[in-house]
Amino acid sequence: MNDPKLFSIDLVARESSAASETARALGIEVAAQFGPREEQTFALIARAAAGAVVGGLNGVIHWRWLYVAQFRVAPPARGRGVGGALLDRAERLARETDCVGIYLDTFSPAARAFYERRGFAKAGQIDNFPPGSARVFLTKKL
Repeated sequence: MNDPKLFSIDLVARESSAASETARALGIEVAAQFGPREEQTFALIARAAAGAVVGGLNGVIHWRWLYVAQFRVAPPARGRGVGGALLDRAERLARETDCVGIYLDTFSPAARAFYERRGFAKAGQIDNFPPGSARVFLTKKL
């Protein structure tokens, strides 16, 4: 199979029909083993009393896990309970949708400490990603 005359490899757009077909085929294989992924996206927004957005998080629920993809609290609102309230609401959503856990990742040591104070535990790490830092994955089982 390593004979270059037997196949070629092309760089194509992720949205191309060939890439879409490959993803669809993989989805079928994975679903046969683990069940359908059935993704449910969500977003939570925190607003100040006057209505201004002061933070939010978003992600996806799949295979009974809630993944926090993006999480931000505006600098002036940090240290005022906004982040904790957002994570509490995400945990409530996870429980409401029968999730078995929550997972997320961070590059920030301060954010990691925040998550650990809220019951998350380190599940893994990629060193030097981004260069000079580390990407840390954390989970919280419900």
